[in-house]
Amino acid sequence: MAGTIGLMLSRADDYPIHQTPEPIAVAGTDRNFYDRYFFSAQAPDGSAVVGVALGVYPHLNIIDCAVSVLHAGQQHSLFASRILHGERMELSIGPVTLTVLEPLQRLSLSIAPNDTGIHGALTFEGRAAPILEPRFIRRSGTRTLMDVTRMTQGGHWQGRISAAGVTHDLDGWRGTRDRSWGVRPIGASEPQAVQPPVPPQFFWLWTPTAFDDWHLFFHSNDDEHGRPWNRAGVLVRLKDGAEFALEDPRMALAFRPGSRHAGAARLEARLPDGTPVSVDFTLRDNFMMRGLGYAHPVRGHGMFQGDGVVAHEVIELADVDPASPMNAHVQGLAEARLVIGKAAPVPGRGLFEQLMIGPHAPSGFRELFDLAG
Repeated sequence: MAGTIGLMLSRADDYPIHQTPEPIAVAGTDRNFYDRYFFSAQAPDGSAVVGVALGVYPHLNIIDCAVSVLHAGQQHSLFASRILHGERMELSIGPVTLTVLEPLQRLSLSIAPNDTGIHGALTFEGRAAPILEPRFIRRSGTRTLMDVTRMTQGGHWQGRISAAGVTHDLDGWRGTRDRSWGVRPIGASEPQAVQPPVPPQFFWLWTPTAFDDWHLFFHSNDDEHGRPWNRAGVLVRLKDGAEFALEDPRMALAFRPGSRHAGAARLEARLPDGTPVSVDFTLRDNFMMRGLGYAHPVRGHGMFQGDGVVAHEVIELADVDPASPMNAHVQGLAEARLVIGKAAPVPGRGLFEQLMIGPHAPSGFRELFDLAG
């Protein structure tokens, strides 16, 4: 038994899902392994947005989540964190519980009444099967920054959620959810940098967009020259779930002055048979990703908060400084128009996620956080 000291069995070990010789409590890779759920729901008129992030960090022995509701210029967030105790199938953190009702198709979230004022019960159902995005691998010198697999799915919502005294009926709302797992920076920063230090640079776009008959997925990770190291676009036809990979997808951005946030964008690509595809995006309010813990200075993903901690924060959009690095990561609420070949434009709505750190030649950025003129 000496070889099992410090390890533990959990309920997951009774399922045939092992990927290494270790118990499921051990991820089999470095301390930055994570396993995350992400959800977004948007009102048909764009007046309100709900975002959820729930992450499991086996080697930090932490599970945490955030639920954030944007409405009428305010973003209210519930943060919860607890010690995992090695039990990766127990997806409850404080008042929040996630349940997989039908794998790859239906999931539910319940948020019991609590002091934050955010509570409700909501269910996501896929409009088609999830797509599997290309594997994300990025290194800084010899250190692995990202080694991630992600699936993404468009869907619709049912249920209700309340925040700031307002109850939102989600029936008929559309949105996106993803599941990603692998290695990315989590928890407290690692104390020793790779030598010699590599200047930080990260350019990220992600634009899941729902139309009546289609769902669009596009993402791009670019280097400082604008060359993509991970880029893909897919149109999913909802009537039969057929996936059409977009060839040579390219995104042109129009930035808001004094920021690194786009106000409009245009995607151009081709279907495999050569038919041209274009999507024009008009971006309204920004959903602040720090409201879900992304790069949050105190409540970041995997940061130790204590066992059973629940917290509430409010972001006033009118007070957000777009020049602050803390506000670099956003999801623009996007109105979209899809044109396939010579067909009439089709309206849609989705997210336009952006995170741009360091140089990016096509955008005119040369330094760590210089801004659009």
